[in-house]
Amino acid sequence: MAPQNKKELELPLPEEPSLPNLLEAGEKKNILEPFIVLAKRKRFIIFFTAAVAILAVLYSLTIPTYYAATARIMPPQQGSSFSAAMMDQLGGLGPLAGLLGGGGLLKTPNDLYVGMLKSRVIEDQIIDRFSLMNVYKKKLRTDARGQLAGLSEIGANKDGTISITVEDTVPDRAAQLANAYVEELGKLTRTLAVSDASKRRTFYEKESQEASDQLAAAEVALKKTSETTGIIQLDAQAKVVLEALAELHAQITAKEVELQAMRSFATAENPDLIRLQQELAGLRAQLSRYEQGNGGRPLGDTPLEKLPERGLEYIRKLREMKYREALLGLLLKQYEAARIDEGRDFALIQTLDPAIPPERKSRPHRSIICISLTMVAFLLACGWAYFKEAVERANEDPHYHARLQLLKYYLRWRKPNNLGA
Repeated sequence: MAPQNKKELELPLPEEPSLPNLLEAGEKKNILEPFIVLAKRKRFIIFFTAAVAILAVLYSLTIPTYYAATARIMPPQQGSSFSAAMMDQLGGLGPLAGLLGGGGLLKTPNDLYVGMLKSRVIEDQIIDRFSLMNVYKKKLRTDARGQLAGLSEIGANKDGTISITVEDTVPDRAAQLANAYVEELGKLTRTLAVSDASKRRTFYEKESQEASDQLAAAEVALKKTSETTGIIQLDAQAKVVLEALAELHAQITAKEVELQAMRSFATAENPDLIRLQQELAGLRAQLSRYEQGNGGRPLGDTPLEKLPERGLEYIRKLREMKYREALLGLLLKQYEAARIDEGRDFALIQTLDPAIPPERKSRPHRSIICISLTMVAFLLACGWAYFKEAVERANEDPHYHARLQLLKYYLRWRKPNNLGA
């Protein structure tokens, strides 16, 4: 072992102070001791705090001033529509109008419009409209979107309205940006099917087109059958039975369409779904009795299978055409109602409070910044003063130097191999 290492190991370890010594040391402490430490280094505390305060003032003056403009809009209300007034006239398809709307599928409709306002499509339109890439001095559109999103606050209020707040260094431009959000939302809602009526209109438009094609095919088939059988007109009794069967068949199809739409969002335990299934089963049983000739028939006494054998094929084609015709009429009524509601929904996006150029700044709060930084600087200076005092007192303690040498020895990476010798 080297002589220096051996000398370090031979340093006497300090003895632990006894309890009486600790009590005597505690008694020597005074309530004025912390203030004495601070007064001892008052120059450093004052100069450091003053320097930071001056720098805080200079820094706050370099921060750009922002102004916030707010616009409030009222989105389309999810209340009663024109189609709801036709429920009594549409029979089985009436409840379907409400089930296809957003009230059952969208619990918070305002969130949809908030998401649209925050969409990339609207942000890009505003960026191009006001040349924000040059205003924000950004080379990438992604960075411009990020800054615009950071300066914009869009949220739904408890009263059902939506607030749009935009900050900018120019008061007039802040108001223009907030109002531009409202204008771009109006344009976007005219291109996307987002309202309840739009959803119903899209659904019924597709179903009506399919029903129209099927009706045309049924008419062609009836024409060919008429030419083949030579039958042009049936008696009144057969007409009554066919019309009843066609109406019943159309109601069953409407119930099936309604059931299919409800299963897309309702569980098997839903009472409305169970009721609808029971109604559909009852209609199917009634149709079966008519077709088989069993049970009472209020609209005719002659069962379908007892009609003249020569007209059976014609009857079936005529029944198919009547069914397609009745179904198309129901779907077209609902389609027209949804189309009218769709036009009403677009007009219901109203601006309650348009944004106006703000008269007062929104940030920065320079006084708060200066006071906060000055207080932090003062606390740091006081902490540094206590630390320096603790170091000076430790240097005067011989036990401190012994412990310091021992710490340095154990912090070495390589220690002598014969340490335990």
